[in-house]
Amino acid sequence: MNQTKNFAARMGRWSAQHRKKAIFGWLTFVVLSLVIGSAIGVKAPEDDTTFVGESGKAHQLVEEHFPTENVESILIKGSDAGAVRAAADQTVAAVSKQKDVFDVQSPYAKGNEGQIADDGAVLVNFKLRGDETAAETAVVPVLAAVDRVQKANASVFVGEFGAASANKALSKAFEDDFKKAETLSLPITLIILVLAFGALVAAGVPLLLGLSAVAAALGLVALPSQLFPLGDEASSIILLVGLAVGVDYTLFYLRREREERARGVGHREAIHIAAATSGRAVLISGITVIVAMAGMFLAGDQTFTGLAVGAITVVLVAMIGSVTVVPAVLSVLGDRVEKGRVPFIGRLKRADGESRVWNTVLDAVLKRPLVSAIGATAVLLVLASPALNMRAVLSGTDDLPRDLPVMQVYDEMEESFPGGQIPAVVTIKGEDVTSPAVVASIKDLEQRAIASGRFNAPVDVTVSEDEHVAQIAIPIKGSGTDEVSNEGLADLRQTLVGQTVGGAEGVSAAYVSGMTAETKDYVDFLKGRAPLVVGFVLVLAFLLLLVTFRSLIIPIKAIVLNLLSVAAAYGVLTWVFQDGHFEGALDFSSNGGVTAWLPIFLFVILFGLSMDYHVFILSRVKEAVDRGMKTEDAVSHAIKATASTVTSAAIVMVAVFAIFATLSFIDFKQMGVGLSVAILIDATLVRAVLLPATMKLLGKWNWYLPKRLHWLPEFSHGEAVPEPARG
Repeated sequence: MNQTKNFAARMGRWSAQHRKKAIFGWLTFVVLSLVIGSAIGVKAPEDDTTFVGESGKAHQLVEEHFPTENVESILIKGSDAGAVRAAADQTVAAVSKQKDVFDVQSPYAKGNEGQIADDGAVLVNFKLRGDETAAETAVVPVLAAVDRVQKANASVFVGEFGAASANKALSKAFEDDFKKAETLSLPITLIILVLAFGALVAAGVPLLLGLSAVAAALGLVALPSQLFPLGDEASSIILLVGLAVGVDYTLFYLRREREERARGVGHREAIHIAAATSGRAVLISGITVIVAMAGMFLAGDQTFTGLAVGAITVVLVAMIGSVTVVPAVLSVLGDRVEKGRVPFIGRLKRADGESRVWNTVLDAVLKRPLVSAIGATAVLLVLASPALNMRAVLSGTDDLPRDLPVMQVYDEMEESFPGGQIPAVVTIKGEDVTSPAVVASIKDLEQRAIASGRFNAPVDVTVSEDEHVAQIAIPIKGSGTDEVSNEGLADLRQTLVGQTVGGAEGVSAAYVSGMTAETKDYVDFLKGRAPLVVGFVLVLAFLLLLVTFRSLIIPIKAIVLNLLSVAAAYGVLTWVFQDGHFEGALDFSSNGGVTAWLPIFLFVILFGLSMDYHVFILSRVKEAVDRGMKTEDAVSHAIKATASTVTSAAIVMVAVFAIFATLSFIDFKQMGVGLSVAILIDATLVRAVLLPATMKLLGKWNWYLPKRLHWLPEFSHGEAVPEPARG
């Protein structure tokens, strides 16, 4: 047989012929990656928050003029004023003994009247030494001391809240959530693969590649992290994407090899054919995914940079593994890959890999392609329609899980001291911010803000040691991210600051920061970067598909279909989370929007992953066309032959992504729903209906290439051996 001499075919042939070298080489690569990663260590960012806009300027001033401070507050609350006073005194004494604590402020000291609420609750404020990381360590004995005070004073409520205590508790909750996702994803993936193949050994091969690719990538990311520091989100995306593409790529190989064996091809030759066809599709789709992921570098945010590094690394590793070690494993196993047959399941499968259900659907679609295309497009547009009113927000304190003790303390504080935990902060700069004119303007700002009805008392003023910068913390009404808070922010920025401190003699700059301001600035920043990210991904994907398939229509259609998938996912996401549907089933309360970073993230991830299926199917179509089959027949044959593979791969992705919808944090829930819904839509409505319908309608125009582009290199897409006749 005349084998196609593409790179994947050569690698597959070498791997099958030198299977021991390939397998032990891969295992050595995985182990060395883990060793190198452990030795170097993943470099984490010093500060994982991106500050932009006016709030970013305020943050820079604070960094330059204020020492790093970690403020914590302990709430003592009860009906008996004497018991509250006794518990407060014990708290001050207990906290003051801790070595990393300083500046302990008793609510009963002169000048601290603002630490006593109208309902009798009091706050003990103090500071922790060190940076954010050191503070999270230093707060541990403080929390233990507060717990002892609580146990000794059962008649009152004693609880601590602050940046260090909240970060520590939330980090632990994040870690627990991801452990849950990891624990559930593996058995669910294995069950789906067993159902897909009907055999335990065949099901284990894709899972092993996915896991080994994830393990190697977790070690390798230590290298790029020295240039691009990575947060915890990098390891999460490695697991999420690595398991998905690792399983996908092996499925493509394994299904094609089994299909060739079923039609009577020899064992070694079946592996060669799978390498030359599915292996090549894996390389093209992997490069397309990497190109899409690279778009996140243009988002201008270090979180997106971390996600891009993690995703690109694991896709590259999975892609290399699929063309080097998978053929060797299949060569070793031979027909033993069918060992461990599960009773009854095997009877539901056809040896040629075709699916009875999808065959029926496809026959109906190709019989009436225009009706099918119009109907599928209409459904996608209906699903996408809610996205027209999508509102980007950053999840705030109200969106955090209420079963966390630290958030229960926060709620108690908010009840007694409204807005105190999420103030708007006006940062001013001048030659002397303690001058009478500046002090008078600060007092004027305080009075006007409270009189506006959008802010609460007390206002806290902090002055830097050099007296060049002052921070004015004004408790803002609302949740910090809702309409009430946003209206307060607009009033503060557009009116109040300009009328007071902004125009005061001796003040050279005045900026507003705080949760509400930072959220608005970040959302505006991402909106400005989104066109750059989208344009980059679309242009490079277009060029890649243009060169691969030597067609002007194929890449245009691929982009349109993927955009429809993404738009439909946006619409469902908006309908569920912004409009508040299924709140009970998904255990969340709507915050009136979609988390700001998710649309860009979803676009990049979904565009990349959906291209997996598109390239896989189109490669099979082009392979048949290159052998002389009519486009209509090639479409029917290719989609029927690949439908069960795409379905199995999609079900794995949907199941893994859906796990995130069960986690505690609303951001993860939105990510899980968005990804799983989009993959489900893409693998069914788009790939099984819209793609074949449009390809039949276009006919030979699918392969249209202007004469001026005939210089593009021509790639063969598969074997020269004709497919056997099908009855």
